[in-house]
Amino acid sequence: MAELLINLPAYLSGHIILSVSAILSGLIISIPLGILATRFSRMSSAILGIASVIQTIPSMALLALMVPLLGGVIGFWPAFIALTLYSVLPILRNTVIGILELDPSLIRSANAMGMTQLQRLWIVELPLAAPMIVGGLRIAAVWVVGTATLATPVGAASLGNYIFSGLQTRNWASVLLGCFLAAILAILLDQIIRLLEVSLKEGRKKVGWTAILALIFVVLGGLTPSFVQSNFSYAESKIRQDNVSERQFSNGRQDDLSGLTVIVGAKTFTEQFILSNLIAGKLRNAGANVEHISNMGSTILFDALTLNSVDVYVDYTGTIWATIMEREEPIGRMAMYIEVAHYLRDTYGILTLPPLGFQNAYSLAMTRNRAEELNIKSISDLGLVTSNLSIGGDPEFFARQEWIRVRDLYGLDFLSTRSMDSTFMYDAVRDGNVDLITAYTTDGRISAFDLVVLEDPKAAFPPYDAILLLSPNAQKHPKLVRLLSSLSNSIDEELMRESNKKVDLDGLSPSAVAGVLIDKIK
Repeated sequence: MAELLINLPAYLSGHIILSVSAILSGLIISIPLGILATRFSRMSSAILGIASVIQTIPSMALLALMVPLLGGVIGFWPAFIALTLYSVLPILRNTVIGILELDPSLIRSANAMGMTQLQRLWIVELPLAAPMIVGGLRIAAVWVVGTATLATPVGAASLGNYIFSGLQTRNWASVLLGCFLAAILAILLDQIIRLLEVSLKEGRKKVGWTAILALIFVVLGGLTPSFVQSNFSYAESKIRQDNVSERQFSNGRQDDLSGLTVIVGAKTFTEQFILSNLIAGKLRNAGANVEHISNMGSTILFDALTLNSVDVYVDYTGTIWATIMEREEPIGRMAMYIEVAHYLRDTYGILTLPPLGFQNAYSLAMTRNRAEELNIKSISDLGLVTSNLSIGGDPEFFARQEWIRVRDLYGLDFLSTRSMDSTFMYDAVRDGNVDLITAYTTDGRISAFDLVVLEDPKAAFPPYDAILLLSPNAQKHPKLVRLLSSLSNSIDEELMRESNKKVDLDGLSPSAVAGVLIDKIK
């Protein structure tokens, strides 16, 4: 728990700033649009219709779409824009309803008094509709705070970091902490806005000022930890730089990275968390200032690397081959590595370092008992089974070229596919909820759960050598390249499998396991 709380200032402040800024932006957009809709009836249905359509887009999809629409930018901005759009509908709808459902006699009285349309709006309509508008604001606040937990895959710091990383590492304390804090924040904002609603309905100015001060307190509460942590990180970086300078003076070190900031990225599973912490640890030991962004989708992370939003991360040759290069026919391991390296250099200016020493390939696996019961030893044998079989896999896999190739080569169209988070796949096949899964060959749960990896006689799955990718900007630093190159061929499959097991089954943190790895591969 102590390690979880280390990241609390960054995650909580990120969540507060993201949520409050999106809610306020939604308010600024929605009220003028609502007023416009009440003045021009033909525009009303169109404005509300567009807002409703945006609301029907799944929140995760809307967040992900913002990244390519912004040219690959990750972090605060894609999350902010998506959440702002999500906040518009309830405020907009309540603004329209609040104005249109006013007592007609009040409007006639205002007109009889000679008020202009603008005067009528400011003096009569908006004040009377304010409680309804604030009601919409309350709904928007709860929606935005909850949806902000999904901003993690696009690189925005939020309480979702606890939830996503906790799911992947089976750290339920992390998941519960993220959910609990997000719920508390949503309730807090809802109650603050409720005070505004009471103030407007009952004309109690003191209650209104209390609500405004409480909101300011929450925003400052979000900014202060971030400010303190950034200054602490700066001071820590300066101390580290001084220590590294002393060591280099006395030992003649060639890997001093003092003053260099490196952004390390990671995807959404245990192995990536371990390796990104390993890279970060090596860089910090050399004096670099490291920023860590994890739980990112494959394509989002790759796009971020091409745009220098991320400096380095671990990818796999088979993933680049199928997803980025869109090649269908796999080739040998070394040949694939060479082609991938040349393609990334020539097309994107990305530097591919030599493999880390292991490959984490996709495979099909089932329990030993089930395999023996059905007499299945290879993927080819699946086609001989007459009973209906189900296969579980992460949602990304069933849309990838690898699955399409395996399915078509072995004639597996009859398999019933069930998408699930990779955290639950192994439990699902162990407990008999699915017959087989798309396992990762370096996952420690394969041996722990006594799973059988089916042979692939047609070599349908491509090689998946783990490789370090450096952004166009990062590769301009020779010392950085030299330091990261030292990781090449330093981790074999057994060491990686054991490291994954320590997190997934033994309950150790990825950072702790990465620390052990650093000591082992020195």
